[in-house]
Amino acid sequence: MLAFEDETWWSRLAQPALHAWAGAQPLRLLERAAPRDDPDPKALCCYGLFRSDTGRMLLRFVEGRPVSQVTEEFLAWVCQELAREGKKALLLVWDNASWHISQQVRAWIKAHNRQVKQAGGVRILACRLPSKSPWLNPIEPRWVHGKRAVAEPERLLAAREVETRVCEHYGCEQVEHLKQIVKAKKKAPNKKKVA
Repeated sequence: MLAFEDETWWSRLAQPALHAWAGAQPLRLLERAAPRDDPDPKALCCYGLFRSDTGRMLLRFVEGRPVSQVTEEFLAWVCQELAREGKKALLLVWDNASWHISQQVRAWIKAHNRQVKQAGGVRILACRLPSKSPWLNPIEPRWVHGKRAVAEPERLLAAREVETRVCEHYGCEQVEHLKQIVKAKKKAPNKKKVA
């Protein structure tokens, strides 16, 4: 199966550019400010996979940001979903984001494909798009149309409302969020200067 992968941020505050016939009063979408006591994030990170066979999207929201570890979890989930449908291989087209081309993700894909060869499942063949060429990825215009469709000019949406609207727009099931695991940085020992 041929599929195109990308990530996007669904902002709760920024409004997408829209063109509308508004008569004498043009429609103005202004960026909102979040109240100080608002517990929701300003934007939600989302991984998406556009399937060329069905024209549908597979989506997973992320608690955190796109990193190699989250990319691996997303790919594992996609392969599980495709295996249920009897798919054997995924030709994955994506850009050159650092979390796509990292050694960690490349090693994970190799290990995954070795495991699939022995035990069965969905192999992944990753193909990178040329640098700075988002127009070659058909998921990009779908993100733009989705952001316009879920925009709310009247009020600030809660994070859960944004997620629900996004999933309804793309006809996707709301699935548990992927979680970015943040590793604690090791502190370097203090070196005392000897005079």
